[in-house]
Amino acid sequence: MKGGVHTAQRHDSALKHATGQAIYIDDMPEPPGTLHAALITSPVACGRLRGLDLSAAAAAPGVVAVLRAADIPGANNVAGGDKQEPLFAEDTVEFLGQPLAMVLADTLDAARGAAGRAAIDIEPGEAILDVATAMARQAWVQAPSTLQRGDVAAALAAAPHRLDAAFSVGGQEHFYLEGQIAFALPGEDGDLVVHSSTQHPTEVQHVCAHVLGCDFNRVTTVVRRLGGGFGGKESNATWIAAAAALGAGRTGRPVKLRLPREADMLITGKRHPFDYRYSVGFDGEGRVQALDVELAADAGWSLDLTPGVVARALTHVDNAYWIPHFRAVGYACRTNKQSNTAFRGFGGPQGVLVMEDAIDRIANRLGRDANAIRALNFYGEGGDETPYGQPVEENHLARCWAEVKSGGDWERRRAEVDAFNAANPVLKRGLGLFPLKFGISFNLPHLNQAGALVHVYTDGSIRVNHGGIEMGQGVFIKVAQVVAEVFQVDIDRIRPTATSTAEVPNTSPTAASTGSDLNGWAAWEAANTIKQRMIAHAAEHFGAAPADIAFTDGAVRIAKPGSNQVVSFGELARLCHLGRVSLSSTGFYKTPKVHWDGAAMRGRPFFYFSFGAAMAEVAIDTLTGESRVLRADLVQDCGSSLNPAIDLGQIEGAFVQGQGWLTCEELWWDREGRLRTIGPSTYKIPGSRDAPAVFNVTLLENAPSREATIFRSKAVGEPPLLLATAVWTALKDAIAATGNGRTAVRLDAPATPERVLAAIATLRR
Repeated sequence: MKGGVHTAQRHDSALKHATGQAIYIDDMPEPPGTLHAALITSPVACGRLRGLDLSAAAAAPGVVAVLRAADIPGANNVAGGDKQEPLFAEDTVEFLGQPLAMVLADTLDAARGAAGRAAIDIEPGEAILDVATAMARQAWVQAPSTLQRGDVAAALAAAPHRLDAAFSVGGQEHFYLEGQIAFALPGEDGDLVVHSSTQHPTEVQHVCAHVLGCDFNRVTTVVRRLGGGFGGKESNATWIAAAAALGAGRTGRPVKLRLPREADMLITGKRHPFDYRYSVGFDGEGRVQALDVELAADAGWSLDLTPGVVARALTHVDNAYWIPHFRAVGYACRTNKQSNTAFRGFGGPQGVLVMEDAIDRIANRLGRDANAIRALNFYGEGGDETPYGQPVEENHLARCWAEVKSGGDWERRRAEVDAFNAANPVLKRGLGLFPLKFGISFNLPHLNQAGALVHVYTDGSIRVNHGGIEMGQGVFIKVAQVVAEVFQVDIDRIRPTATSTAEVPNTSPTAASTGSDLNGWAAWEAANTIKQRMIAHAAEHFGAAPADIAFTDGAVRIAKPGSNQVVSFGELARLCHLGRVSLSSTGFYKTPKVHWDGAAMRGRPFFYFSFGAAMAEVAIDTLTGESRVLRADLVQDCGSSLNPAIDLGQIEGAFVQGQGWLTCEELWWDREGRLRTIGPSTYKIPGSRDAPAVFNVTLLENAPSREATIFRSKAVGEPPLLLATAVWTALKDAIAATGNGRTAVRLDAPATPERVLAAIATLRR
């Protein structure tokens, strides 16, 4: 058998990716009569829509229709659930770039050209463009949330030492290679097939149906692959699909809507920027006794997924550290910007920064080693509880920490960096360490479920469909490996197929690092159901006991007294068909143990924790503020990895993406609320030369999950992004080398050259 679990297998589309044969939505043949859509958007950040004259756009050559809110037959709401977010603005506009209408034309150029002819009359309002203003006006998209344990005020008052600090971190553009796109194909009797670049096909199905005013069963969402998602296609893709569906429903013709990069960045949400203010109390050794922190997230103009982002940020403030008295208040600030949304880590990366900054400042105050203070405050291995009441079990913090320090040769390199800094007045180096505890599960318990559909054909080939979305992360190959393991057949006998709401209904989004956990188990359940049927039939057919039937190496062995018989897996499938045994089954899985009281902020929101540790070395130029990551050493807990090759790639990519968020990816709006960083010329994502020149990644060995995860594996999609926090810590260490050691470093992120220079200037005052 080749290709079962715990083996390194290449991505199922790797060769197609490399040769350009992988088909994305914009590669699909366009049926005759296909229309192309372009959006008409608001040119101001806030105001009252007084008039929208679309006559010139409608009269433009090649235009077939121009649609606005009044043309929506169902609900003008694309938010899903009880949230409200119009597809097209009707009375007010809330951000610059908000869609007002849509042009449908015979060609893409004709549609985009006509969109520019619309006459838009908006009475400008007073826009809120930053968190500070929103906080001052108490402009929130939801009420503040508080996570609390103990008596924080009393503990702060009694602590031998206390310090107060503030800092901020910016947002991040997803910058998926395939932009937002949807292709809606009308069928008979009002049916509609929507090919959508989405992480959440069921939400696309539901929202398209709401907009069209029809039942869910009229709409089928199909997704073969995404050219990247990173959370940016969990909710954002929904309204793109709904607009295309509206066009197809109104005209009866296929409609494709794809956003050019500039429009994509101007209109869609980002990672939430956060502002932080905190007070921390501690003893003379650096042991934290109390933490009181405010986290203010820039939600943008609407609710979107902000409640979950803020909740996960609050539940990750503690990170790796036991804090006996704890209060964290999360504010979801309403601004007149794009509605910020999910991004890899989903608030977790923003949450963990608080304690890392606090510990660096504690070390500076006490004149002690920051990393010794980190280790001093680690959760113990005896099941210490988090502030929200979940025990920290199966704790690998100490192991990951020790392994990264040993593998990265911390002691030797610390001495080398100190010597380098003493001898070089212009270039400075820094070292940073970071421990990680990251919770795995959706914040909303009902999303922790999945379905799958498995068919075994009479030649022994197998087809598997499930609710997971393949966006480059390898969920298709991992689930295929699970099915191969169940049947003990080679991986090339398994064919993963496009995710479709017509095959597996009511799916959860592929997000929260749960894709393989959920869909792997669902596929296992389906495959095992078929396997047990095949075993029962083989026992009856060959006159053997079920316990004597074994699947191995693409064959089935039947052990009987005095003899053994072997048939191929395909032969047994054929015999089962002749015996009228069903070789098709659904499978369903729901994550056990998770529960959450959102009002009390208590419960067990995570099935398990993933652990890790990182060590980074950086260099800065004190004249220009430029920085470079010289080396990174990572240790990541993947349990018993389903596919070490895939997991290695996920860890490397996540780390570099996190590095970009904390160093070079800066979003910038002008005073009118227009995002000016709307392309690769103005928005800097990491390139190949920005990745660490020395990049060592280790999967924590001999650490199978003690929880009943699929084949004792652990999630890998999001946790390694947080390991890039070591880069931020290392930059602060390098900046500190320019001062006299008496002043703590404040470094807002992203740590652009301007911010690095500002931090240096503060130290040298």
